[in-house]
Amino acid sequence: MDYDHHRVVVRGQGLSFPELVAVARQGAEVVLAPEVREIVTNSRRAVEKMIEENRVVYGVTTGFGKFSEISISPEEAASLQTNLLVSHACGVGDPLPEDVVRGMLLLRVNSLIQGFSGIRLQTIEALIAMLNLRIHPIVPEKGSLGSSGDLCPLSHLMLPLLGLGEAIYQGERMTGAEALHRAGLQPIELAAKEGLALNNGTQCMTAVGALAVADALELLELAELSASMSLEALNGLIAAFDERIHILRGQKGQVISAKRIRTLTEGSTYLSQPPHARVQDAYALRCTAQVHGASRDAIEYVAQVVEREMNAVTDNPLIFADTDEAISGGNFHGEPIALAMDFLAIALSELANISERRLERMVNPALSNGLPPFLTTQSGLHSGFMIVQYSAAALVSENKVLAHPASVDSIPSSANQEDHVSMGTIAARKARSILENVRQVLAMEMLTAALALDLRGKAKMGVATQQAYLRIRKDVTPMLHDRVISPDIAAVAKMTQDGSLYAIVKSCIEL
Repeated sequence: MDYDHHRVVVRGQGLSFPELVAVARQGAEVVLAPEVREIVTNSRRAVEKMIEENRVVYGVTTGFGKFSEISISPEEAASLQTNLLVSHACGVGDPLPEDVVRGMLLLRVNSLIQGFSGIRLQTIEALIAMLNLRIHPIVPEKGSLGSSGDLCPLSHLMLPLLGLGEAIYQGERMTGAEALHRAGLQPIELAAKEGLALNNGTQCMTAVGALAVADALELLELAELSASMSLEALNGLIAAFDERIHILRGQKGQVISAKRIRTLTEGSTYLSQPPHARVQDAYALRCTAQVHGASRDAIEYVAQVVEREMNAVTDNPLIFADTDEAISGGNFHGEPIALAMDFLAIALSELANISERRLERMVNPALSNGLPPFLTTQSGLHSGFMIVQYSAAALVSENKVLAHPASVDSIPSSANQEDHVSMGTIAARKARSILENVRQVLAMEMLTAALALDLRGKAKMGVATQQAYLRIRKDVTPMLHDRVISPDIAAVAKMTQDGSLYAIVKSCIEL
């Protein structure tokens, strides 16, 4: 892929997380690679030949799902495709965020241009035009079973292409027809096979999941930073992060996590060195590398699965122009993403679980190694950070509910023709909700650690923890008297999103 944050050239393969983020969140222009044009055209010719020869091809000369036994005449082929999108657009709930919608459009284009879907080049170019002109279809977040792919959300995604449905254009919600008109585009009329090519795939769950993974990879590094600040605030024992311990176990993520924490706290005089009174710390400190490392390994595995799916062909039937065949299969089934998203949800939940336990130790006078109760010097009159721990605990408990796997569920549909489904989109949406909860919990931990370091007394922080502390204090003053804390939490949470804290980690560690 050609990629410079402003322009992404799509070829059907090699699409990466940074490129997806550039298009979805930074508005990068999408350009079709010249070599894919012939590939798409050849695939379309194969479909047209099948129609001319009156072959029985699912979704082209037959109905869909249970209706695959019903023949469709060539004269009705175009109406069949439009009817498919219209009838399948029955989602409910809040609209998906703009970045997810843009991600869906990009991923669908990236799949279609590989030349196995039989779609016309002009239809693909119309999708790219919508993306580049920032016409963002309204796509309700609920309604997908994750097989046959994301039929419902993808149908909503494609409606404005036909001048139907709704879209956001230039910040205003309007009909799809009006959005096209204002952008200078014309609605298209679908040809045979195109409706099925447009709504048969896993691009909703994959877009939600891919953006969640991109965020999770950054949040993982911030979890190491947050843990490092807490370790200093609690005068933790750095010996537990000795490289020799972690190499003996041989778990890659654990070794990396321990190294991160040693690097981020390098030079700190807050950390206890031998000889010391305590033999060992509680698990929330001593086992941070083991827990974070396991989550790191899980998230990196999920990233591999999702990146493969970003570059996958998930249509049905697939058109093999070189052998003049249309083969029905099940690449639309979302099980790979469903399982990966459930794993991501669990891995992220554990980052919040152990974060909340570190936070608890800082506010609990029985566990904090000398810090004042709830980090207030006026106990009773002031509650300090007492309820910050409550809020963190609430989010952690909510995550435990959300982490229940969606992929183990299935419910038959289409008169039992589609009798096993993945629930992959539900899994992806739950993982995204957990990720945002984790972000808030880490913000609470860092905010708590910053105040604990203020109260601990003068000492030298680590190379990265000092920078993180100063970044937090730039926007949030120490809470020496009770005040509304939510704005402080929101301010630090924003730092976990705007890249300012991530930049600190990146400056100290080669990522």
